[in-house]
Amino acid sequence: MKMLILIIAVGTLGLAAARAQDRPLEVVDHVDLERYLGTWYEIATIPQRFQKGCVAVTAAYSLRPDGKILVINRCRKETLDGKLRDIEGKAWVVDKKTNAKLKVQFFWPFSGAYWIIELDADYRWAVVGHPNRNYLWILCRTPQMDQALYDDLLDRIGNKGYDIARIKRTLQPAE
Repeated sequence: MKMLILIIAVGTLGLAAARAQDRPLEVVDHVDLERYLGTWYEIATIPQRFQKGCVAVTAAYSLRPDGKILVINRCRKETLDGKLRDIEGKAWVVDKKTNAKLKVQFFWPFSGAYWIIELDADYRWAVVGHPNRNYLWILCRTPQMDQALYDDLLDRIGNKGYDIARIKRTLQPAE
């Protein structure tokens, strides 16, 4: 009987995750872009080919004269003292009601969705996703994040339909 209850419970959790994956990805209610600007440290991500071998990843956002956002992504290759790599791009808001849905572009004509799906009230941390749930970044204003907060964010991300087993911590320097 206990085994049957366990199977039903696991099956129910699987169905809940599948249903969350079928729902449109929700973003935060509002982003104050001025407060969002600045440097963010990547705490964890769903690894992507374009970030292969990257550690100590940061993203710096600043306002451009044309009103778009300058994006500078930096990382070290393989180790914390490895070769510095960076790439410059731009972002722009596509949902003026919330400012939480942006497009980001590093190579013309390609651009991708940059949706802010979780955001601390004091802008100390954020979670950025993509509507297809194949891209995700957990960001923080400091290189390290409290483990309890990280675990809470993983729960929230899982409830949004992400496969949290795909999320990997990013090596960052100690504070």
